[in-house]
Amino acid sequence: MSKKKLSSEQREELLKALKVRFEKNMNRHKGLDWAKVQARLEANPEKLHILDKMEVTGGEPDVVDHDKKTGEYIFYDCSSESPKERRSLCYDHEALEKRKEHKPVDSAINMATDMGIELLTEEQYQDLQKLGKFDSKTSSWLKTPSDVRKLGGSISGEFRFGRVFIYANGAESYFAARGFRGSIRV
Repeated sequence: MSKKKLSSEQREELLKALKVRFEKNMNRHKGLDWAKVQARLEANPEKLHILDKMEVTGGEPDVVDHDKKTGEYIFYDCSSESPKERRSLCYDHEALEKRKEHKPVDSAINMATDMGIELLTEEQYQDLQKLGKFDSKTSSWLKTPSDVRKLGGSISGEFRFGRVFIYANGAESYFAARGFRGSIRV
């Protein structure tokens, strides 16, 4: 995980954006208090740096849950469509290496790891969709179960025709309208 810290200006700008999003979307985190979230963020500058990466790549991170046991706040990418700067990627490094022609610039797993986030699981994606309608024009790679990945596959999700669909593709595939959504615990 990156140990970089944001400048005070970058930190203030990010906290302001996160607060505005938090207040605008209270349905995502009923009963949570921004002051407590902000205090936790300020106590974890390395996590703020990661949230900034999520923000600048188009993820629009927002609080979606609070783990009462650990005290951690859970952020997901909540952009209406799959984050714009994280599209046209195959699933993982193995898939990237298998492509002989027309390789994408990276893979979803590599980029998420570099950012310090985890891809959403199928369950997390279903939970996200209960908070709004996401990926109605795009799709997002999801953390693929190992038994599916061992067979060369990977999964993605999208919202179409009033419902959530989970699809399977070869892990080497990539699409201009498919990116990935991530999560981080702070």
